[in-house]
Amino acid sequence: MRPRCLLPVALCACALALAHGGHAEAQGGEAAVQGGAAAAQGGKAVEQGAEAVTQGSRAVAQRAEAVVQGRKAVAQIDEAVVQQPRPFGYSVGDIATQRVLLAREGRAFEPAALPEEGRANAWLQRRAARIEPAPDGRRWLVLEYQVVNAPRALASVPVPGWELAGPAGTAPLRVPAAAISIGPLTTAAAPGEALPLRPDRPAPAIATEPIAARLATWLTALAATLCAWLAYAGWSAWRTRRTQPFAIALRQLRAAGADPAATHLALHEAFDRTAGAVLHAGALAPLFARAPWLQPLQPQIARFYADSAALFFDRGLPADAASAQALCRQLRRLERRHAP
Repeated sequence: MRPRCLLPVALCACALALAHGGHAEAQGGEAAVQGGAAAAQGGKAVEQGAEAVTQGSRAVAQRAEAVVQGRKAVAQIDEAVVQQPRPFGYSVGDIATQRVLLAREGRAFEPAALPEEGRANAWLQRRAARIEPAPDGRRWLVLEYQVVNAPRALASVPVPGWELAGPAGTAPLRVPAAAISIGPLTTAAAPGEALPLRPDRPAPAIATEPIAARLATWLTALAATLCAWLAYAGWSAWRTRRTQPFAIALRQLRAAGADPAATHLALHEAFDRTAGAVLHAGALAPLFARAPWLQPLQPQIARFYADSAALFFDRGLPADAASAQALCRQLRRLERRHAP
């Protein structure tokens, strides 16, 4: 009886075990289904993550390309060659000069318009721009900034940067900023105290040696000129005395002594040379026409010709005949005074 009673119990236990196993298998299948769904969702998430990574990579590449293009554009703008002004030693009224080479990549750059004059900042006034050619053929744009204000103490003042526009479709030339130092008009003084007076500046000494040397040179030249002029005047007077008709006659009369024929012949030659023709007592008009300065001695000259006619063609020289030497001296005085 005992084995038979245990058999139903064992069968019941097996049935329960089978029931539990089926239930567990059902739960395992459901878990497998849920795992498959989760795996599918994970695959979709991986695909979405990969797509997001691809889009991010594209955005990074676009940004990198934009940065490269920006750098290229900046490099194109920063190609200006600039000679900045001296960075120190300025005061009110001084001018700082900035020079910009009008060239890019070895070719000439033609500006669309020159910078306008006007106030650059509180310290600087931009003056009218101009273009200056260099000996090597290049052109420079010259800008001048005049200092129009003075600080109370030494200060560094910016020279603003600017861009020079070129033809349409070309990048401009950019001129970078610079800095210059401007000094005050006076040194700082303590409150309530005036600035100390500066001593008088002595007048600069003038080197007189070159002036004295030039003065001596010009005085020597003047003396030489005067000597030459005096020598010429003396030589001309001597030559005139030697070549004028009555001067020659006076020398001949002194050599002839008391010979009346020689004295009268010497005077006849002098009268003929003065008149430019052969004269006689009845034809003295050409003499006074050519030498009117002899008019005061016309009576003495007429008497001389009468005495000469008596000497050579009559009984000889009259006793009351006038002195030929005295007449010749009078004629010589008039000749020296009036003859050319």
